[in-house]
Amino acid sequence: MDKKIILIFSTILLLAGCGGRTPQKQEEPMPPIGFRAKLYQHDSTKVKSGETFPGLMMRLGLTRADANTLYSRRDTMFDARRMKAGAWVDAYYSQADSLRQLEYVVYNHSKLRKTVFKCTDSLYMWNYARPTVVEDKYIDVTIHSSLWVDLLHAGLTEAATGQMVDLLANDIYAWTVNFFGLREGDRFQVAFKQKVSEGEFISLEGIDCARYSSGNESLYALTLPYSDIGRNYFDQTGKNLRKAFLKAPLKYNRVSSKFTYHRKHPVTGKVKAHTGVDFAAPAGTPVRSIGDGRVISAGWTTTGGGNVIKIEHNQTYRTGYLHLQSFAKGIKAGVRVKQGQVIGYVGNTGVSTGPHLDFRVWKNGTPIDPLTMKSPPADPLPAKYRPELDSLYNHYKVIFEGE
Repeated sequence: MDKKIILIFSTILLLAGCGGRTPQKQEEPMPPIGFRAKLYQHDSTKVKSGETFPGLMMRLGLTRADANTLYSRRDTMFDARRMKAGAWVDAYYSQADSLRQLEYVVYNHSKLRKTVFKCTDSLYMWNYARPTVVEDKYIDVTIHSSLWVDLLHAGLTEAATGQMVDLLANDIYAWTVNFFGLREGDRFQVAFKQKVSEGEFISLEGIDCARYSSGNESLYALTLPYSDIGRNYFDQTGKNLRKAFLKAPLKYNRVSSKFTYHRKHPVTGKVKAHTGVDFAAPAGTPVRSIGDGRVISAGWTTTGGGNVIKIEHNQTYRTGYLHLQSFAKGIKAGVRVKQGQVIGYVGNTGVSTGPHLDFRVWKNGTPIDPLTMKSPPADPLPAKYRPELDSLYNHYKVIFEGE
């Protein structure tokens, strides 16, 4: 018989034999939490103020007897006394005809730690800790709207964006970049670490390096893991980015009125000097001291400033914080404060048209513009670490600039 005919005949028999068998569908592996949540109807609720564990379970659909049984079996697995009002609870139900049966309840201690309750058959519970991993990430953002909005557009979650803005604006570049005056086209490049669990962002674990570019100028922020330099950031020359004074006493809010000797007062209508900077912010926003110093006064003034705090930082500089809603606990004349310490809260006291902070700086008794004030830097990087900083800078320069 022709070999070609034999080959065709054999192929037909093989295909016919295979066609009679139906491949078995492999069952999906059990999720780490211990049950297949997607098979059930899901509701979320919060623990009510004063609610007990049995009361919560009965509200979700468990009988009183079963709720009490679960409560009696908690042992050290779940301390019902630590059940917090406002904590999220997930309930999972099976549906058979018109009968809705509570199957599982998940109490969320945090994003990562949960207690699961089996509510049918043998009533029992177990704890579940979501696995986490720390990832190295990189983001490159050009300012078009605001740092917050542009980070969101670049793909960060709201939680990651909030933590990123806080680190950049209130820690790393707080002394060197005016975040109230970012311009379109300014650029931030950031190499950072983030903790994730099952694909969900958990927390920002730190920024390894950042580069801020504006026009033809750029400023690197590099850090090294040594206790004798702390968590300070340095530019590519080893100069400390931290300075004696913060750029602003508020976290990331906008300037509504600048320093001038000729301003029409919004309340009185008179043209007079405004020797400070107004920061628009919601009432209650925390106000920080821009530097270490001693409170020389904290109280009500009759000259239109409302509640005012004045701080003496050294023999040269004093600062003032006007129209405050209230003072932070313990703030009074004679108290020493640290840079970044909350001293009061934005308000609308005195002669004012709305919630804002009027921030003032005096140098040798003369008012100066806070937005153009020059602040001396902190200690530079110790010389013994300079080779390591140079190596780190060259590494990130390749990543950020492609050189």
